[in-house]
Amino acid sequence: MSPRLRSHRLRWGSWCLDLSARTHIMGVLNVTPDSFSDGGRYLLLDRALAHAERMAEAGADLIDIGGESTRPGAPVVPLDDELRRVIPVIERVAARCRVPISIDTSKAEVARRAIEAGAAMINDVTALVGDPAMAGVAARAGVPVVLMHMRGTPRTMQRRPRYRALMDDLLRFFRERIAAAVAAGIDRRRIIIDPGIGFGKTLAHNLEILRRLGVLSRLGQPILIGPSRKSFLGKLTGQPVGQSPGESNDRRLEGTAAAVTAAVLHGAQLVRVHDVAEMVRVVRVADAIYRSPRSPAR
Repeated sequence: MSPRLRSHRLRWGSWCLDLSARTHIMGVLNVTPDSFSDGGRYLLLDRALAHAERMAEAGADLIDIGGESTRPGAPVVPLDDELRRVIPVIERVAARCRVPISIDTSKAEVARRAIEAGAAMINDVTALVGDPAMAGVAARAGVPVVLMHMRGTPRTMQRRPRYRALMDDLLRFFRERIAAAVAAGIDRRRIIIDPGIGFGKTLAHNLEILRRLGVLSRLGQPILIGPSRKSFLGKLTGQPVGQSPGESNDRRLEGTAAAVTAAVLHGAQLVRVHDVAEMVRVVRVADAIYRSPRSPAR
């Protein structure tokens, strides 16, 4: 187990998340036709809204909305298509759900329009590298930013990924990206880091990140991790992504639960998941094991 942030309240606008009190849940809402797990399921506005409401009712602390798949090999989505997918959903979800909305995008214009529509966080898989204007958008909006590590791009990231020393490389990368974000005017207290499970990582890399996640605590930033339904879990369990006939849960649910538990016990403050209701219960138990008994219950 690793040392946890002693105290970290993420404050912005009307929102405040006490990340040192308990692990927070970020629910995934993909409005894409080709995401690896739920592509096409929530393309219709009413279905997307209903799913967001279910996640909020189940205990999601944030809802992460994305309109461009970042699965291995995924093509770039044109700006207008991404805007058309996400903006109406963000507007409706912001009006109906009292949880902060994160926009999962690497395009500055999508982030800007999403914030105007009601989003309150930026989740950038390129760590502000993909679009030179993204840092300025985040700084002017004053919203939290997730900086994720990815080797290459979604189209190239799984082509023989190699590292000299994985955790040292991640530390170096995050130090550089945090410094760049702060230099651009982003409040360091609103920077979250994500080691990018499955993004330019082999099975061994993913397991090392989960095993040694506490190394990243040296940076003093909240850590978000997203192992949900990822292919490395399929390699370990032999289960494909998706549901079996007559089942309500994803076939990688147990693997996700194990990975989420490991992340909590090694210092993650936020977990990004598809199966919110189940992972709320998993996190509640993991928090009870690891955190102070004086910590408030969910």
